[in-house]
Amino acid sequence: MPYETLLTELSDSILTVTLNRPDRLNAFTEQMMRDLLAVCDEIDAADDVRAVVVTGAGRGFCAGADLGGGGETFKTPEGRRGIPRDGGGQVALRLYDLTKPVIAAINGPAVGVGATMTLPMDVRLASESARFGFVFARRGLVPEACSSWFLPRVVGINRAMEWVMSGRVFPAQDALAGGLVSRVLPPEELLPAAREIARECAENTSAISMVLSRQLLWKMLGADHPMEAHKLDSRAIDFMGASDDVKEGVSSFLEKRPASFPMRPSRDLPDFFPWWDEREFS
Repeated sequence: MPYETLLTELSDSILTVTLNRPDRLNAFTEQMMRDLLAVCDEIDAADDVRAVVVTGAGRGFCAGADLGGGGETFKTPEGRRGIPRDGGGQVALRLYDLTKPVIAAINGPAVGVGATMTLPMDVRLASESARFGFVFARRGLVPEACSSWFLPRVVGINRAMEWVMSGRVFPAQDALAGGLVSRVLPPEELLPAAREIARECAENTSAISMVLSRQLLWKMLGADHPMEAHKLDSRAIDFMGASDDVKEGVSSFLEKRPASFPMRPSRDLPDFFPWWDEREFS
């Protein structure tokens, strides 16, 4: 479906999602939030989407929140009751629960929410021209998009504190050294590299295994004991061990041929998925 602030292209089971406000360096707006939430729903509903690549149009990835509203940009409108939900946080949580792997191809500046929205993505690659910044304190704000949870888990608390406390903008090589991205590539190699990772996921893995594996790894980051992982591992192994996908995976290995996994997330997920609690925001 068409989106106001995004472009989407599906090819070889890989959906490329492009943030598309290049005249504003793809700055984040409420409409972009709505579009990203909607495309996540589309991704989860589509069995023909096996992996996702997210990038930006033009020379930027996302320059953070659109500051066109000036000093009133972040002010809650008069008369609104209750505390409004942070838009970046809604996107981050939706990505966190997504059933497909997501590769960020960060092609240029990724600042503020432009950086934090990538944290729940599974792999981050950066162009040599990319720049990063957790600049909130320099704007009188605090980290958003659940980044106080995600960032220390991705890069460690020491590095997270350094970047957040200084609010400085830093180059892609610093992001690589700090573990924020896994590779820094020449601009012309960025999207091909991201799509190659996505292609490996799409062509070689069970879609059901991918759903369960992605969520096991993410959700266990907050577990207080490895026994919690053991309980879920055991349920998943028990379910998958009797499945058509594991039969195909083992048979294809023994027969030395590519696997053709028959199971689909739209109909074949186990009855214990999702296993985490839904929590209403209040």
